[in-house]
Amino acid sequence: MKAVPKVNTDGLYIEDTLVDDAFSGVVPFYVEMEPQQPAAPDEAEQEPASEDEQPEETPEPILAGYIVGISVTPGLYRPRFDLEAWKAYKDAESAAKAAYKAEYDQWAALPEEERGEAPVYQAPLQPTLWIEGLTPEEIEEITRPQPQEPTEVDLLKERLAAAEARNEQLAEESTINQFALMELHMMILELKEGGSTA
Repeated sequence: MKAVPKVNTDGLYIEDTLVDDAFSGVVPFYVEMEPQQPAAPDEAEQEPASEDEQPEETPEPILAGYIVGISVTPGLYRPRFDLEAWKAYKDAESAAKAAYKAEYDQWAALPEEERGEAPVYQAPLQPTLWIEGLTPEEIEEITRPQPQEPTEVDLLKERLAAAEARNEQLAEESTINQFALMELHMMILELKEGGSTA
């Protein structure tokens, strides 16, 4: 088993799916339509419709996308399988095979002494089938550096820095208050000493 991409009808990558190792190419997958249940209980009790009124065919399944046996090209932001390029490639491959078969049949029809070298099949080059599904503007938007939310550690560091700054401020205020208190104490002592000498 191997994982291969599934794409929607526009060729945009959906998810990977498991397939047999021998799988290759591009195959469609469908959404099955479920039969409609009667809407009201009264409808279920009615007699079945006559053969003329019964639908002759079950509803057609709806094309949901494709399973692609070609690996996604790495580095794409939103991989898109180019379905038109794939169809054109398969048409070119069929035309090349038909041309080779016609050339080989002509060669094989010649007498052996007139044949020369057998024709060689040359397959068309496979184009790049996985392309970018986003516009350059969309890529620029998603690759632009986004402001990151601060982590809990960052928030704790900020709080610690703020607390340290507040502690320094309080320490300075405390020192100023101590000097002011000492000056006030000195003034009181001077007044007491000045009052006792008088």
